[in-house]
Amino acid sequence: PENICAHHPGVKVVCPATPADAKGLLKSAIRDNDPVMFMENTILYNDKGEVPEGEHLVPIGLADVKRTGTDLTIVAHGRAVLTSLKAAEQLQAEHNISAEVVDLRSIRPLDEEAILKSVRKTHRVLLVEENKPFCGVDAQISYLIQEKAFDDLDAPIKRVSAIDAPQIYAPALEREHQLPSPSRVLKAALEVLR
Repeated sequence: PENICAHHPGVKVVCPATPADAKGLLKSAIRDNDPVMFMENTILYNDKGEVPEGEHLVPIGLADVKRTGTDLTIVAHGRAVLTSLKAAEQLQAEHNISAEVVDLRSIRPLDEEAILKSVRKTHRVLLVEENKPFCGVDAQISYLIQEKAFDDLDAPIKRVSAIDAPQIYAPALEREHQLPSPSRVLKAALEVLR
């Protein structure tokens, strides 16, 4: 659905990973004069987290660095942010690798400056999304990085996405093989850092 919505001019597309961002982005979407697609992952419905009281607005089009780092940039959106944060914790604990995790929060408009700033800092990038790889959001971000920050890269861009296959309906297989998992992200991160 994100790919379809991203091709209609004027439509904004947001996809929160945390309860606080969900509240802030939904309130901003309601107040926006343009149409806004609010993408939410039903798997996140049971997640709990701090949510600011009162008038909490998150600007549409502004990414958020969920974890700062110096060795690798991981760019993600939606539930893939949580997967990426788990992998970043493992990278730090097991390999002493400092990974920065950038949560897009919004696909349209895309916060290009936040992505490029992080890539220019770490010089390596891993893109993580739960979409299929063909024509995914990460394909567009790969293009953006190679067009505007190619000389800043010390390694090729790597992507981790859902596998390009029919949906798996066994929950254990879906978690570990269909969608990005912390172990798949960790493995890809180590490949980027070789």
